[in-house]
Amino acid sequence: MTIRELIWDMDGTLLDSTIVVPTAFVAAVRELGGPSLRPEQVVAAYSLGTPEVILAHLVGRELTLDETDVYYRELKGVEAAPYAGVAQVLDALRESGRAVAVFTGASSRAAAMLLKAAGLRVDVLIGGDHVQRPKPAGDGLILAAEQLGVAPVELAYIGDSPLDLRAAAAAGSRGAAAAWGHQYDGAEPSDVTLTRPQEALALLTGRHDGECPISGAA
Repeated sequence: MTIRELIWDMDGTLLDSTIVVPTAFVAAVRELGGPSLRPEQVVAAYSLGTPEVILAHLVGRELTLDETDVYYRELKGVEAAPYAGVAQVLDALRESGRAVAVFTGASSRAAAMLLKAAGLRVDVLIGGDHVQRPKPAGDGLILAAEQLGVAPVELAYIGDSPLDLRAAAAAGSRGAAAAWGHQYDGAEPSDVTLTRPQEALALLTGRHDGECPISGAA
């Protein structure tokens, strides 16, 4: 089946958020009277779902809406940077008439803040708050396919985490491992492994030879 659209994970795939996101959680948990945490403890909780769910888990109790806003206040104004080559690849996709689409486990609110901080504009944004089941369920990719007007089997989902690749498999989409990301695990099965963002463009031509088939994507 031909791949017609690419869907991107955000943290660890588009953005190098290795420091800024865990740091925001650690500070928010501390302000809410929770335990002192190490960044790796925060990362280990990513699979639970949206920031609201993660924050309540880390604090150890249910939180009010005002309390969950503490995380967003910590996130406001952070400096986030895209990985090398990401901006050029997204520009090339848009110039070719394709959408720039993101499915992230983060809330759409957090994702919008981080993408803006990194200077990245997207056309379709599916956050963890848009689906009932978090990754590794494929709900977000199925929703993205509906919004893009294609079948899930015509999507390739690019992500660094094992949960991303399992979500792709659950949706019937192609899973492309982003080997540059901080949660990449070479032991996790994938349909293809990418060593740099530019290689994703070759998925749209049915080949993966590391070349950039879309003009301007070198």
